[in-house]
This record gives sequence, structure tokens and C-alpha cells, in this order.
Amino acid sequence: MSVSTDQPAVAPAHFPRQIAVLILVTVACSFGGNHVAARLAFENGTGLLLAILCRSGVALAILIALVIWQRQTIRLPAGSRKWQVLLGILVTIQSLCLYSAVARIPVALALLTANSFPIILALLTWGLGGARPTLKSAALMLFILSGLVLALDVPGVLAMDGDIGTNWWQGIGFAMGAATSFAVALWVTDHKLSVMRGSVRSMFTMLIVFVSMIIAGFAELVPGGMALPSAMPGWFGLGALVLLYGGAFSVLFISVPRLNMARNASVMNMEPIATLLFGWVVLDQMISPAQMAGGLVVITGIVILTVRKSA
Repeated sequence: MSVSTDQPAVAPAHFPRQIAVLILVTVACSFGGNHVAARLAFENGTGLLLAILCRSGVALAILIALVIWQRQTIRLPAGSRKWQVLLGILVTIQSLCLYSAVARIPVALALLTANSFPIILALLTWGLGGARPTLKSAALMLFILSGLVLALDVPGVLAMDGDIGTNWWQGIGFAMGAATSFAVALWVTDHKLSVMRGSVRSMFTMLIVFVSMIIAGFAELVPGGMALPSAMPGWFGLGALVLLYGGAFSVLFISVPRLNMARNASVMNMEPIATLLFGWVVLDQMISPAQMAGGLVVITGIVILTVRKSA
């Protein structure tokens, strides 16, 4: 598995844009369905660690097969080992936080909050010596934050005078934790591990996530974290999240060289919309029209921010 070829690689031709968009829409819907399936699994007794273990195990198997198929070297570049370990830990934290949020608040709101990571990444990059956000970028960030406040119905929550359950606050906190850890992971990837092939870097990352879940499970760090589903809907949710995540992960990684991501990546931001629809159909989770409008503001702002950066 450590064999690599020295012949120059020829970049594959891009799919027609309609095909690329259709693939990305399918992938986004699958990722969104994965989160809804996870909530269904959690509501029927499935342990948090077990869900992440199964998901990361499937992703790891796919990546190992891809690395073998592409005959890539798995030797880490000099000085990259500690950053690769850090990346794996950050993605582990992100997975734990996101699924913890999904288990506590409506799935669409958890995903919308977690999708605020571009703002955190921009500020982190600036704080660590990168480019300062332009006035237009800063205005877009404020636009996204205003939509997030509306989507989360923060004024309504504050007006409840403490009647809101602790699950809401914990869910928002976990979602923000997922956004923060993912933003830091992206910074590490871009600034410390960019010389590594994406599939190799992702393989080691998933390996760390997978091993971390096993260790956490044996150590019982999360009460009931390895619990099996207690009812048939839980088994269905667990199986669906593994299949949806594994399928989307496979299609995205295999197809990404032909998808012209610089032009089409913003299509992936429809994931929260798909999650909202699936959450309504499968879980009967409804949010108010004002919250829907706030979610639309968030998604619009993120799409514009993404398109401006890739232009």
C-alpha cells in the first residue's frame, strides 16, 4: 500500500455542470438524511459513540480501498505527524459535538448553527496572521449571524424567562462546538497538511476518529455511548445513517476531481434545506416561518461568502 507512481497525473475532465450539480445535490441530501437518521437512532436508544463508530468505520474502509486503488504512499511528510493527529482529534470532537446537538434540538437548527464555521474560519485565519476580512465579507458575516439569531428564535427564547429546557442551550452549545472544531480542522488542513493527498489525509483522520470511539467506548466516557438500539426504528436509523453517510462520502471522494468544486461547491449548502424537509417528514419536526426565513438568510449568506472566496 506504500507504492506510488512517479508518472505525472492527468487531471480528469470535469462533468457537464448539470451532472456535477445533480451529483452534489444528491450528496447534500444524503448527508442531510444521515443527520435525520441519527436523530431517529438516538430517540430509540442508540448510543452516541456507536453511531459515530459505525459511520467512521464505513468511511475508513472506503478510504483504505481508495488509497490502495490509487496506489498512494501512506508515508507522512516530515513534521506532519503531530498536525495529522491534531486534525483527527478535531474531527472527532466535531463529530461528537454535532451528533450531541442533533440529539437535543431540531436537526435543521443544529446543522444551521454548525454551518456557521466559515465565519469562525475567517476570524481564525485573520487572528493567526492571515488576510483581514474585507468590509463586504464582514457585512456578510453579520448578515449570516442575524439570520442565525432569527433561525434559533433567540428573542423568543430569551422572552421565556428561563422556561426553555437545558437541552436547547446544550444543543446550541454543542453545535457551536462543532462549528469551531471544524473551522480549526480546516485551518490545520489548509496551512499544515495541504501537501498531503486528500484521500490519505482523510484516511488517517477517520482512523483516529474510529480508534477514539473504541477507546471512549471501553472507557465508558459517555454513559450509554455504545448502547444498541432498543427498538426497530433505532436499527433502521442506525443502518440508514451508515448507508447514507457511506454512500455520500464515497460518491463525493470518487467524483470530486470531476466536479469543479471551485465553481460548484456552494451547491452543498442546500444540506440544511434537505435536513429541514427530512426532519419534517421523518421526525415531525416543525419550525416557525420566521425561523425558516432565518435559515434562508444563513444559507444565502454562506453561499455568497463561498462564491466570493472561490471567485
